[in-house]
Amino acid sequence: MRTRQAIVVVTHALCAVTLLMVRPALAQEIIELPAADRLLEAGFEDVYRVGTMAGDEWEQFGNVRRVAFDGAGRLFVFDNQADRIHVVGPDGEYQHSIGRSGEGPGEFRRPDGLAVMRDGRVVIADLGHRAYHVFGGDGEFERMVGMAPEEGDIRITDIYPHPGGEAVYSAVGAQLLSGNFGTSGGRTTPHTSRPVERLMLTGDVATKDTVAEGWLPSGGDPTSFPVDGRANYRVPRPVVFGPDILPGVLPDGSVAFSDSSAYAIKIARPGAGVWRVLTRSLQPMSITDRVVEAEKERRLEALEESGARGGIVINGVRTAPNLDRARERIEQLEFFEEVSIVRGLRTDWTGGIWVQRHGEEPSDDGPIDVLTMDGEYVGTYPAGAIQMPDAFGPDGLVAFVETDDLDVETVVVRRLVR
Repeated sequence: MRTRQAIVVVTHALCAVTLLMVRPALAQEIIELPAADRLLEAGFEDVYRVGTMAGDEWEQFGNVRRVAFDGAGRLFVFDNQADRIHVVGPDGEYQHSIGRSGEGPGEFRRPDGLAVMRDGRVVIADLGHRAYHVFGGDGEFERMVGMAPEEGDIRITDIYPHPGGEAVYSAVGAQLLSGNFGTSGGRTTPHTSRPVERLMLTGDVATKDTVAEGWLPSGGDPTSFPVDGRANYRVPRPVVFGPDILPGVLPDGSVAFSDSSAYAIKIARPGAGVWRVLTRSLQPMSITDRVVEAEKERRLEALEESGARGGIVINGVRTAPNLDRARERIEQLEFFEEVSIVRGLRTDWTGGIWVQRHGEEPSDDGPIDVLTMDGEYVGTYPAGAIQMPDAFGPDGLVAFVETDDLDVETVVVRRLVR
């Protein structure tokens, strides 16, 4: 049973269903989903897997940054240690690779962020070129589109393909992939929100417009690198268990995203802003001394384990941590006042919205809810039944990036069976 309520203005409160809008808000529909979980049984059949140290050179992955599918069911594997995108056919057979390191058009300097269009065209952001490379469905380089000029820093976060193929989406404050100084060399203006943006790639330089204004918690802008003009910058310290901005693109070009500690999945479209919100009456867990100490202890144990194994792997390279400095940073961690309910969000090709909550402990992966963009609650996969897919494709295809004890990466392609 669900209820619908149209509202004209919604004031953002931390734990409520809230929307921070810079422009005048249009009517928004709130859909209250059932509070009780309706459990789903995990049903996946293996299709193929790629990636092995004993295989051909192309599938000896150094660091699988992202994976994606096109409309023909081809898998695209972006290995950003090799600066290559490998294309695998629906039968699991290698087809070709895209890109290489270099200074010219179609050659990568600092690639990060991958979007694959339904017709097989590929867009990849390149911080070194400050541009987006566009490749055709046959893997041939087509053109380069400059990044929109910005003052201060440039941030590369995940990019998501528009179903129409002429744009990509990104979100300020989403998971940072890489960053560098902006075009002016000046100090970045602090953000007052975390906008979800559409980047049009039809011209020589990308143009952007704001699809929706994501909520920015109080306490400053955690998304920018303050620049002092002398090539010095610092990465702001993250707030543990604070709300991330988690976007996903739907088949009609709308964007579903989460931006608060509440269970509120917002759906926005260009030119209209947020027009629908899917909620569940789940309450965030409070931050207590026990939660703080348990999380610090967990991180310290992981640090000691990484030191015992010879370091941590960053971009495919094993790096020995400075244990004393790392321990000090853990002890100085700042915590949000509550544990955000949503910790992961992805969208599939049928308009499904997959929402991962935290588990019994705040740092654990928990249940995965499946919703529809129309506001229906499909059900919930129990915690531990499946992991969140790293990519969705047509006809129920999903891809998972798995890493073994030797840090060897494998991409497993399965088909969802319901």
